[in-house]
Amino acid sequence: MSTTPRPAVRTSSNLFPTLSYDDAHAALAFLERAYGFQRRFIVPDDKGGIRHSEVSFGDGVIMVSSSKPAEGRVSPRSGGAQGSGLCVYVADPDAHYARAKAAGAEIVRELRTEEYGARGYMTRDPEGHGWYFSDYRPGEYWNLG
Repeated sequence: MSTTPRPAVRTSSNLFPTLSYDDAHAALAFLERAYGFQRRFIVPDDKGGIRHSEVSFGDGVIMVSSSKPAEGRVSPRSGGAQGSGLCVYVADPDAHYARAKAAGAEIVRELRTEEYGARGYMTRDPEGHGWYFSDYRPGEYWNLG
């Protein structure tokens, strides 16, 4: 059974990363509990997994599905390496860090203030996707030089 998105809700983002998980149901629960994502839309597959889902964090949206080995889309846990990471803006990195840590998130790099002023931390979800949560928004330095 699919859940229907709220028709009036649209994101202003134009990037929608997609992540594959061996256990997409557990991944969604973790993303909500540890990182504060909100489920918006879920399409189950015929094997008890997730064909497609959308979760939001502010205006950002990521899509989560069960691994699809025939398409080369697998969890880092299955693939043996992390090929990418996601950076997410949070207004209060200290509070977000406390939430993630309390939920059992693996902290890869402790909360710190970077030399360029951003404050954030790195974490890895249970299947190996890398995340960096900070108060940094790209573009601050684009017009320099």
